[in-house]
Amino acid sequence: MKIILIIFAAIVLFVTVSFVRHKVCSSKEIDLLTPLGELVEVNGHNMSVYTEGTGDKTFVFMSGSGTCSPILDFKSLYSLLSNEYKIAVVEKFGYGFSDVVDKNRDIDTILSETRMALDKAGIEPPYVLCPHSMSGLEALYWAQKYPEEVEAIVGLDMAVPDYYDEMNINIPIMRLGQYCAGLGITRCLPSLAESDAIKSVTLSEKEKEIYRAIFYQRTATVTMIDEAKAVKKNAGVVKENGVPQVPMLLFISDGSGGTGFTKEKWRGIPKEYILNCNNASYIELDCPHYIHDYEYQRISKEIRSFIR
Repeated sequence: MKIILIIFAAIVLFVTVSFVRHKVCSSKEIDLLTPLGELVEVNGHNMSVYTEGTGDKTFVFMSGSGTCSPILDFKSLYSLLSNEYKIAVVEKFGYGFSDVVDKNRDIDTILSETRMALDKAGIEPPYVLCPHSMSGLEALYWAQKYPEEVEAIVGLDMAVPDYYDEMNINIPIMRLGQYCAGLGITRCLPSLAESDAIKSVTLSEKEKEIYRAIFYQRTATVTMIDEAKAVKKNAGVVKENGVPQVPMLLFISDGSGGTGFTKEKWRGIPKEYILNCNNASYIELDCPHYIHDYEYQRISKEIRSFIR
């Protein structure tokens, strides 16, 4: 019994110290959390929209599930395109500098918020959608519902509906991550904040500091968890509507980096999906899931060729 009490006391002490340290560190990081883009009001909350560059085509970058800082995560790639095209990064609720909300995450709501944010920011369609991972569902649905707004889809290892027939969504693990983040325990494991974007050579030291500060505030937010709960249903909605007939270029990774699929399975599903599209092609890349943090040079060149 004494040993149990000692262990319990040690845990309480650790959590208390961790929480206090988290609050102190968070107060010191306030200046790092100044929005990099514009905050627009969407349904009573603030959404972050970052823009860069000019041109006659607008690329909209859409992040995957759990990407804490979409603006910085995509920078390696969009910085190579913004000299010729207009770039927009929409940070969904619960991500980056956008507000955390606990609301329905059905795909109609998510798409409505994204379109409203772009409209409020003065960014007009048509768009070349550049979704990563889970945002592939939103991009496909966008092309299904509003084909006149979607000039093309450039899939950055994007999800297609059939992935979710087999994917295991571990909500308890996400909730554990949420609690650990809230208590500051994630700060005790600094390697968790070292994302693929941070490991790339393109972010400045200041940008890496900003990324880490955002990570400690935007890990497994309630909005992200609500999204994960709804994703299988959202995938079903997209699947029912068929394959949209818009030009597509899919970049496909080797499946490593947390997809949970074998290389063959990960690559096979999207290749089969686009067989039903009249104007679609794919490029396989031998790199992990966050392809835009690894093969940004090649991807930017292929995008230019595809768009022209």
